[in-house]
Amino acid sequence: MTQHVSPPLVLIPETAPFNEDQRAWLSGYFAALLGPAVEGATALAPGEGPATGPKLADNDDAPWHDPSMPLNDRMDLAKDKSEPQKLMAAMAQQDCGQCGYNCADYANAIFLKSEERLNLCQPGGKETMRMLKKLDEEFGASGGAAPAKADGAEAPKKEIALGPLGYCRENPVYATFLSRLRLNDPGGEKETWHIEIDLKDTPIEYAVGDSLGLFPANAPALVDAVIAELGSRPERIIGGRTLRDALLTDYSLGAAPDNLYQLLSLLTSGEARRKAQALSAGEDPDGDAQYLDVLGALHKFPGARPDAEVFLEALDELQPRLYSISSSPKMDVGKVSLTVDAVRYNHRSRLRLGVASTHLGERLPEQTKVKIYLQKAHGFALPEDLSKDVIMCGPGTGIAPFRAFLRERAATKAPGRNWLFYGHQRQASDFFYKDELNGLKDARVLNRLSLAWSRDGKEKTYVQDRMRENGAELWKWLEGGAHFYVCGDAKRMAKDVERAIIDVAAQYGAKNPDEAVAYLAALKKAGRYQADVY
Repeated sequence: MTQHVSPPLVLIPETAPFNEDQRAWLSGYFAALLGPAVEGATALAPGEGPATGPKLADNDDAPWHDPSMPLNDRMDLAKDKSEPQKLMAAMAQQDCGQCGYNCADYANAIFLKSEERLNLCQPGGKETMRMLKKLDEEFGASGGAAPAKADGAEAPKKEIALGPLGYCRENPVYATFLSRLRLNDPGGEKETWHIEIDLKDTPIEYAVGDSLGLFPANAPALVDAVIAELGSRPERIIGGRTLRDALLTDYSLGAAPDNLYQLLSLLTSGEARRKAQALSAGEDPDGDAQYLDVLGALHKFPGARPDAEVFLEALDELQPRLYSISSSPKMDVGKVSLTVDAVRYNHRSRLRLGVASTHLGERLPEQTKVKIYLQKAHGFALPEDLSKDVIMCGPGTGIAPFRAFLRERAATKAPGRNWLFYGHQRQASDFFYKDELNGLKDARVLNRLSLAWSRDGKEKTYVQDRMRENGAELWKWLEGGAHFYVCGDAKRMAKDVERAIIDVAAQYGAKNPDEAVAYLAALKKAGRYQADVY
């Protein structure tokens, strides 16, 4: 039989979020699936797939793309979707960039086998990783794996190319930690810091709305406690580094990973073994799984003490943390600032510490180096038209990007009006950047400042309550073309703010419930409602 060999088809356009090798492989994959049917085929739009091929994940075509939606509900919505779309549904849906991608691109990279790490979704944590592992086991071998060579040998694994220096988590730079200033006044229940980092000797140039990725170090006291519990020596050399140094900077000592429970199950027996196996499968036999960090897991199984080298292999990599930038490059030349809550809480007589937040808030000496990179914003930026009005809603540390926005608007002398909704627990102790905000009001940069304090009165008042109270004026601003921004908790506060906008549209825009929901959707589609959530 005579074979007619056609020239290679390019089914994936250059605008799709893949590199040249990935596009070439995908084109070949679809061509192999379709056979002669691809003759004369046209290029695919981003996220589009042929009738018999897998549809790639796309942020704009994902009904589960909602960070407040529980994982099981997202997976149910995606149950009849393609393999890449199911992988996307397992993500935390925040598009935060901590994984180095957005949610859809991370899913596609896993499907295409260009990304083997399944634990990069920091907000999704163990829940996301377990689901990704389950999905990968279900269809990994028949998914996006590159075909083997004709002789049966596996194709050599390609190293992932580094991105631009200082602009991706794989290629960070060192910058100088300048200072910390506590923002809470006496009486506050939280500890919040204004952090400044020098960028002068780095290639990083940022815009307001961007985030800064920071590589933290574990608390030395926690590292020493883990080593003591292992019964090992801190100076032991493993992989060319001492055990202590490795645990300080390379490994996560937060939530105990499934691999650690699997390891501990091999070193114990009876009921303890069954509990370790249950924990490794995502079960919670004693109702304490959410509180078990690495040290807590060792305490829970005192008879199981692995060798330190094997122990390290069972741990997760210490991931960078992302923080919204709270400065403007036009006003804060050569440096970047962050607004950081230091996380501390007690559980069973043990003080637990947020890794990066306490690293910045108490352990990192001034004038020392910190490893950072810039994460460009995904659809979170001031309007290009400086005359547009801007409404910002950011309680607590959610004020960070809006301090940056206001400083930028002041520097550019933007004629558009600015309205900030800000809230926290108590006005006396938790009014972050009070003098600065009042100064911006006096200078007529900040036209309206609506404040909400949840612990100052008999009833708790939140930013969404202030939005409803000012609904008539808020509606006028929105109808006049204002852009609305929210920064804060994805699962509760951001959804409450969305609900408030829907209520305002219904009450002051005379819209029925469906029309009010559609109004919010239209704001999002037009880029006039943007969120920076975590």
